[in-house]
Amino acid sequence: MLTIDLLRHGALQGGIKYRGQIEASLTEAGRADMNQVWQRLADQVDCIFTSPLSRCAEAATDWGKAANIPCIIETRLAEMHYGAWEDKTAQQIEQISPNMLQQWRQDPTGMRPPGGESPEELRQRISEWWLETSANINNHQHILVIGHSGSLRMLIAIACNQPIAATRQMDMPYASWQRLRHDGTTSTLEKLNTTNIMTHGR
Repeated sequence: MLTIDLLRHGALQGGIKYRGQIEASLTEAGRADMNQVWQRLADQVDCIFTSPLSRCAEAATDWGKAANIPCIIETRLAEMHYGAWEDKTAQQIEQISPNMLQQWRQDPTGMRPPGGESPEELRQRISEWWLETSANINNHQHILVIGHSGSLRMLIAIACNQPIAATRQMDMPYASWQRLRHDGTTSTLEKLNTTNIMTHGR
């Protein structure tokens, strides 16, 4: 049985924006919130996988060194590339792409931010990583994945055999911690910010 803990990075300086793949610094509280989760997991995890963006990778690297466990920087776990939406607030995005964000928040299937990445492209790269990792179940028993709202929600949808639209039904605030268990065939989401638990074949 493979245990996969999923941790979204903490709150960022500059408030709520669609940052995508640009760099952004954590607030002190944001890093502290991440550290609290790590303190609960430090003696359980045997490998960390992290997005290359510093808001994930800096904490992951520190924790890996402290626990003397591998920390793998995985480019495929980076957040979605939002193109012209990056570093923009919802209000600014509405000016760039009138009425598009509302539809995106309901179901982004088949859509693409101007100059950015489609959900299908995000799903493809996350799927590649998931298939490799879940196939090597004997190599790791308990891993921690540090990522972003978009990349982690897509990972859950893939592992639980859900469509892209399902990512919009998942609540994932800053520094949220969730857990997947995978037995080689079936994935079960044990920790979520709602009371829902999904079990599906891959």
